[in-house]
Amino acid sequence: MRPLIVTGALCIVMLSASAQQRVTAPVKDTLHRDTTQVPEISKISDLNEVIISSTRNNSRIADLPMKVEILGREEMTEESGIKPGNVTSILGDLSVIHIQNTSAVSGNNAIRMQGLDGKYTQLLRDGMPVYEGLSGNFGVLAIPPLDLKQIEIIKGSVSTLYGGGAIAGMINFVAKTPGAKPELTILANRSTLKETNGNVWYSQRYGKTGLTLFAGVTTQNPVDVNDDGFSDVPRVRQYLIHPRFFWYPNANTTLIAGYTGTIEKREGGDMQVLDHHADNLHTYTESNNSERHSADVQYTRKNLGGGTLTIKGVGSFFHLENIAGNFPLNGRQTNTYLEAAYNKKSGRHDWVVGLNNTGEIYRRANGDSTLLGNYTYNTMGAFAQDGYHFSDKVMAEAGVRADYHNVFGWYVLPRLAFVYKPLEGLSLRLSGGTGYKSPAIFSAQTQTIGYRNLLPLAAGLKSEKSGGINFDGNYHTMLGDVDVTLNQALYYTHIKDPILPVSSATDPGKVLLANQPYAVNSLGTDTYVRLALDHLELYLGYNHTVSKYTDAASTRVAFAPQDKFAATLAYEIEEKWRFGIENSWIGNQYLENNEKAPNYWFWAAMVSRKLGEHVTLVLNCENVFDARQGKHMPLFTGPVSNPQFAQLWGPIDGRTINLSVKFDL
Repeated sequence: MRPLIVTGALCIVMLSASAQQRVTAPVKDTLHRDTTQVPEISKISDLNEVIISSTRNNSRIADLPMKVEILGREEMTEESGIKPGNVTSILGDLSVIHIQNTSAVSGNNAIRMQGLDGKYTQLLRDGMPVYEGLSGNFGVLAIPPLDLKQIEIIKGSVSTLYGGGAIAGMINFVAKTPGAKPELTILANRSTLKETNGNVWYSQRYGKTGLTLFAGVTTQNPVDVNDDGFSDVPRVRQYLIHPRFFWYPNANTTLIAGYTGTIEKREGGDMQVLDHHADNLHTYTESNNSERHSADVQYTRKNLGGGTLTIKGVGSFFHLENIAGNFPLNGRQTNTYLEAAYNKKSGRHDWVVGLNNTGEIYRRANGDSTLLGNYTYNTMGAFAQDGYHFSDKVMAEAGVRADYHNVFGWYVLPRLAFVYKPLEGLSLRLSGGTGYKSPAIFSAQTQTIGYRNLLPLAAGLKSEKSGGINFDGNYHTMLGDVDVTLNQALYYTHIKDPILPVSSATDPGKVLLANQPYAVNSLGTDTYVRLALDHLELYLGYNHTVSKYTDAASTRVAFAPQDKFAATLAYEIEEKWRFGIENSWIGNQYLENNEKAPNYWFWAAMVSRKLGEHVTLVLNCENVFDARQGKHMPLFTGPVSNPQFAQLWGPIDGRTINLSVKFDL
C-alpha cells in the first residue's frame, strides 16, 4: 500500500491498486504500518481536494491548521484483504498510536495515543460518539475495513470540537456512501490461526435515493500458541450488518438513515474446557457475549444563507455479559447524541457554530455481581470556531466550547491553531488546546484490573483537566528522479488530577478510582524520511515518547513504548504484483509496576496478485520470526483453576499467515 502525505497536512490516501504499497511497524500483537508518506507531485492537486468531516467545516486537507491523518477508501479496501475482521491492525500502523491488548484469553484491546491511556482518545462513528462508557471498552475495534470510506485521525487535544475525552486525540470512522456506479464486493479470508472471514459489500444509487449494505461473518477457533494450556487466541463468533438509506430530494439536501447491528460471542481460557473436556481442576474460562445496536439519522442542507446546516443524531444500545471465571459483569448501556451545527465561509473567515447533547445511561442487568452502581449522565454543549486566512501562506483558527455535565458541572475549553507555508513544499503547523475527562468507571485501566473488586465512583471525584500543544513541519521535494519527504512532529500534553485505581484504605482487598495529587506529562517527537524512485520505495521512521507521572518516583505510564523504529522496502509491478518487506523495533516500554519490558523486533512480508479486473489475491505474513511475550515469561501464574494473568506488553499470538481472495463485480 502507499499511504500519502499531502503538502501542508498529513494525509494517508490510497492511489490506484497498481500504486499501493504497504508500510509497517510493530505493536503488541499486530503489525503496524506507519502511514507517513507523500504522493508524487502529479498527485498532489487531487489529494488537496480530500474533504475532512472531523473538522466540522468540511475543509480541504491542504487548508487545515491542524495535523490530520486520513486512511482513505482504497486503503480500507486493501486492508480488508489483509485484516478483514477489524481495524485493530490498521490503526496500530499510525505513528504515536499503540494498541494495548488488555486480556490474554479474550483478545480485548484499547487504543492509546501519544503515550496516554485509552480513555483520553475520543472514538466517533460518522462524527457521533457511540463508543462511550461500557460500550467503548469491549469489542470497539470490531469494524471491518471494507465497511468504511475512511478513518480520520487528529492527534492532540480537540476537545473544543468534540467535548470531553478528546485529550490525546480523536478517531472518526466514516462509512461509505453510494457512488455513481453500482458496487458489489465479495471477500473470503482464512488464516493459520484458524480465523475465517466472509464479507459482502453492496452499494447503488437509484436517482434520488441510494443504498449501501455491509454484511460480515467472522469465526475464530481458540489457539494455544505457547502450549501453556490457555488460549492465546479466543473463540469468536461475530455477525455484523450495516444498511444505510440515502435520499437526495434536491441538489442541496441529503437525508441519511442507518442501522448497525453486531452480535458477538467471544470465549477464551483453559483449552481443555474450550474443547468441552472440563473436570474438577480445569474449569476457568472468560467469555464476552455482547449485542450492539444503533440507529442514526443525518440531515444536511447546503447553500442555506451561504452556509451548510447539519443536524444529526444517534441512539445506541449495548448489552454485555462478561464472565471471568465464575464472576459475571452483566450490564446494559444506552447512548444518545444529538447535534445541530452550521458552517459558513465568509470573506477570509471559516465559521463553525453548534449545539449538542450527549447522554449515557448505564444499568446493571440481572445476574450482575459487581459492586458498581447505575448512573445517568447528560452533557449539553455549545461551540464556536473561526478560521481566519491572513494570506495564502498564513491562517489562524480559534475556538471555544462550553459544556455542562449534569453531575460534574461546567467546563470551558479554548483552542488556538496556526499554519504557515513559507516555501513551496514546506508547511509548519502549531496548535494548542485544553480538555477534560469526567470520571468514568469503565476504562482501559479498569478493564485491565477487572471488575470483581472495583468499588463504585466515590463522591467528590474531580474531572481530569488537560492542556496540550502540537507542532509539525513537513517538507516535500524532488532530488533528480527521487521523491523525498521529511517530516518532524513534536507534542506535549499535561493532565492534572489524574484518576487512577488504588487500593481502598477502608475496604481491604477492594480497589477504587481516586484523583492523584500529581499530574501526567507526555512529551514526544516523531521523525521520518521517505524516498521513492519509480516503483521502488524506502521508508525509515522513528518515534520517541516519554510519558510519566510527576510523582516522587517519576513513574512511567504503563504500556506506552518510549521508542519505535520502522523500516520498509517495497516494490510493485503495475497492475499485477506488489511485494513488501518490513521490520521494526519497539523498546523501552514499562509495566504497571514501573519495570521495563523486554525490547523486540517485528517483521512482516506480503505479496499481492491481481488477476484481471475483478479478482485480487493477497498472501500476508505477520510476525515472520514469531516474536512473542510467552517466550520471555509465563503468561499466567497460580493454579489452572484460578489463574493470574501477566500484564501484556507484546505479541502473544505469534506468526500468522493469511490468504484472501476478493471479487470486485
